[in-house]
Amino acid sequence: MPFMDYRKITVAGSGVLGSQIAYQTAFKGFEVTVYDINDEALEKAKNRMAKLKANYKTDLGATDAEVNGAFDRLTFNSDLAQAVADADLVIEAIPEVVDIKIAFYKELGELAPDKTVFATNSSTLLPSQFAEATGRPEKFLALHFANTIWINNTAEIMKHSGTDEKVFNDLIDFAKAIGMVALPLHKEQPGYILNSLLVPFLDAAELLLVKEVADIQTIDKTWQIATGAPLGPFAILDVVGINTAHNIVQAKAAATGNPDFEKLANLLKTEYIDQGKLGRSTGEGFYKYPNPAFLDPEFLKN
Repeated sequence: MPFMDYRKITVAGSGVLGSQIAYQTAFKGFEVTVYDINDEALEKAKNRMAKLKANYKTDLGATDAEVNGAFDRLTFNSDLAQAVADADLVIEAIPEVVDIKIAFYKELGELAPDKTVFATNSSTLLPSQFAEATGRPEKFLALHFANTIWINNTAEIMKHSGTDEKVFNDLIDFAKAIGMVALPLHKEQPGYILNSLLVPFLDAAELLLVKEVADIQTIDKTWQIATGAPLGPFAILDVVGINTAHNIVQAKAAATGNPDFEKLANLLKTEYIDQGKLGRSTGEGFYKYPNPAFLDPEFLKN
């Protein structure tokens, strides 16, 4: 199936990044169905995507007709069978939890047409962990996006040993068709390229905090002043989302038994997630938005 036959796309998971993937794909002319587990989640996604219109106009110079046309190409469905009934490609962007993903792929594999290609947007997990559960390992691979994808337009395409080479090449072409810079990975790598670099950096910052070496703002301003970076690690974590950060840390705690990761996972859960402080998407995480402390002109001076 040539990639231009990828006409109907389903994005499964309508969180921050799932919403961005869906809207960007629709913006580039594809018909997109957004799936999530209930109508409440989908209503939040609609609001999230409606707000993206302003970003596209400001950042990309898009017209009202273009941003409204993108929104009109989106449909929303909480019934998985209906959402994938005629899908050429399903892009999965559900929580970064192995058991949840395995259960999802087992169900998806039974419901989707034989033609459908599956791609995971997982940040750290490998396609081979889920290939068998899909029931179609040759049509399964990873398509990983960075947050704020209309600006940070990377798409890492990573196959596993059983991925059909044509599917791999088609997905590279598809990534280009939705405005991404396609970055092919020829071997499986936990964290891909971006997160192989980013996650250890963020881990290091979080461990400095949990070990009480320094506070959030001190850690961030140290990095910003010393490197000239526009954001410190905790400001970046607010963009990534604290739920995602927690899932990654919790998995590391379980895998390693490291008490520092266990303490960090507990801190993120009790002090942030349980308080509704999930990052930029909720208006508060490590910083408060829309006017976080790191945007204060005096932040790096004191």
